[in-house]
Amino acid sequence: MAEARTAERAAQDESHPSGDERFGLLDKTLRKTRYEQDQLIEVLHVAQDIFGHLSEDILIYLARQLRLPPSRVYGVATFYHLFSFTAPGRHSATVCMGTACFVKGAEEITQQLELTYDVRAGETTEDGELTVSTARCVGSCGLAPVVLVDGVVTSHQTVESTLANVGEVVAQESTEASA
Repeated sequence: MAEARTAERAAQDESHPSGDERFGLLDKTLRKTRYEQDQLIEVLHVAQDIFGHLSEDILIYLARQLRLPPSRVYGVATFYHLFSFTAPGRHSATVCMGTACFVKGAEEITQQLELTYDVRAGETTEDGELTVSTARCVGSCGLAPVVLVDGVVTSHQTVESTLANVGEVVAQESTEASA
């Protein structure tokens, strides 16, 4: 009986007041880094991995936990392009804009994705289905142009093949949801 109470107290100590279990995961990382302020970038990466993006609430939470001014946390997070401040869509299409991909039509692919899905690169559609983004280079120049669809590399893409691949992934989710 005493062991059950101890386990219950430990579980309560691990929970975040918001009830969001993801903060418990973030707290483990904070404890592992001993709340060291110089671990800010590492903690930001972990927070983004856990939550999918860095909201204002998360940044404020980290500032308090690391005893840093919120302006410093925000400044570091906005300095690095790898951090995102908006929730990603259920699906993603990332067009490589490296030299080889650009020369072989990556810009046209990006423009057509923007027109077809009514979203700008770097943003998510209003319904939250698709995030369209660009990458400086994904390191697959021999496969140019490259588009990552939900993280899967698709090579030698054209506007038509990209729209078909993205459309298939988005439609598949809709079909599964209605079944």
